[in-house]
Amino acid sequence: MGEPQEENDLFFVCSFIEYIARTTHNTKEYIVNKIGKEKINKIYNLAEVYHCENIDKITDEIIAESNIQNGNYYLKIHNDKPTFWEIGKVYQRLILMLCDYNKNNFIDTLYEVLTSWIIEKIDNYESSMYYETPEYIYECYKNNKIL
Repeated sequence: MGEPQEENDLFFVCSFIEYIARTTHNTKEYIVNKIGKEKINKIYNLAEVYHCENIDKITDEIIAESNIQNGNYYLKIHNDKPTFWEIGKVYQRLILMLCDYNKNNFIDTLYEVLTSWIIEKIDNYESSMYYETPEYIYECYKNNKIL
């Protein structure tokens, strides 16, 4: 038995935003601001359908609809870089932990997390932040600093 569908849908949305950011060389903050909460909520509600689509096709559609321009944000990436799915899982876990703590909905919390200071730390694959436990990342986020 896998995770509940709403959590799997959240995982897809987190990974999809990461994919768009990598494709366009932009920060997650820029991407979520360009897409907007309403459209992110729509992607979340259609995640089960979108998950079956070609990711490049739906990425191109969202980029065009949201008028996302190519940026100059380049991650320092090693040969063993985490995939957009792996990073999506990191974001999903943090969002789920925060939703349980704050009783917020997924989309508001996703927006809050992906526009926060911690994303730059997670994006730095030369540091250990990406590899830390979900509990450690959560505590850092809650305390607004690296512990």
